[in-house]
Formats: sequence, C-alpha cells, structure tokens
Amino acid sequence: MSSWRDRLNKFGGKTRFVVFRLFVHLAGSEVTPLLGVLNRAAREAVESDGDLNVLGEELVAICQNLLQLQIYWQSAANEGDVFWKEGEAGDYVNELFTDSAGRYLSEPDFTTPLADNEPLSIPVTQNVIVMITVAYEGEVPELETNLASVEYLEAGLKALINLHYQESLQAIQVHFSPAQLGDELTDEQILLNFPELVPL
Repeated sequence: MSSWRDRLNKFGGKTRFVVFRLFVHLAGSEVTPLLGVLNRAAREAVESDGDLNVLGEELVAICQNLLQLQIYWQSAANEGDVFWKEGEAGDYVNELFTDSAGRYLSEPDFTTPLADNEPLSIPVTQNVIVMITVAYEGEVPELETNLASVEYLEAGLKALINLHYQESLQAIQVHFSPAQLGDELTDEQILLNFPELVPL
C-alpha cells in the first residue's frame, strides 16, 4: 500500500488513514458458539450507541476468539486503501459497511431478547464467515499485506487487538454470516456470496 505519494504526504505532515476489511471463514461443528460471541458483541455495540471504546473491547474479544479457533480457519481475504483525507476514508468505510451488511445472511435480529445461557438451535451451521472493517491512523505493516496464510492472518488479528490498545482506531464494524443461530451457510453459498476468499 505504500507508495512515493505516501512518503511525500508523510514528509508534508499529513495524517495517514487506512481503511481495512478482513474476511475469515471458519468451518466445523465447533465454530457455532462463535455466533454467540459475535451476537453479544453486536448487541453491546448497539446498546453503547457506537461508543468506540466499547466497540474496541468487543473487537478484541472477537479477535481473541478467532485466534483460539485457528484450527478451524478455512479461508481468508483482505482489502483496504490509504487516504490522506478523513472524509474520503469515511466514505470508503460506509461503502464497505453497506457491502458487508448486504452479504448473505449477515443481518442480525435484535428484536428477540437473548438469554444468558440460550441453548444452541438446530440445525447448527458448519460455516461461519466474520467480516471485520476498521479505519485507523498510521501504518500497520501486519495489516497492509495479503493475509491469506495462517501465519499472516494470525499476525493481522494480533495487530487489530494492538490497534485498540494503542487507541489508533477511528471506526470499527463487524458483520458475520450467518447472523442467526439456526441459519445455515453452505459451501455453495460461500462460493457464490464470498468469491474473494482464498483457501488457507
């Protein structure tokens, strides 16, 4: 992502904004509990009215869960861009938000209350895809590379955690498919709706 223009703007003292989106596909019967973590995080985000510190804490919890579930990682993809104007970065965040929200089965339902120990619904999905979009200030080499390998993906998730603690995050969005317990995401639906994914 770095270029001569980056260096020129850095020399000129401009703020560097990066907008980054990560897709992680997990598969296996043990990945369904992750939907509980994701739904809880989404509810916290709504209840906090988008408080960036709350969103950051939930992002940390999600990344830590993804790292613990590494043996279930199947495929991944990432994309992003560098901006020198905050407004342009914000526009791109909104564009990625709209795209992620429109992905297959990625709209959670918050109209029904969630019990503390809600039983898992049947059928349970064998596939979960997590979409994380962030905007941050500065430069993070671990995120500004192709993360479609286990080693780089692990480093990228740890870098996202660090960004929260460094207070560098400007925007955080998490979408996931399927968003409801009981919904199923098949291999065919993944190929159709998430064509950018690269096997790990």
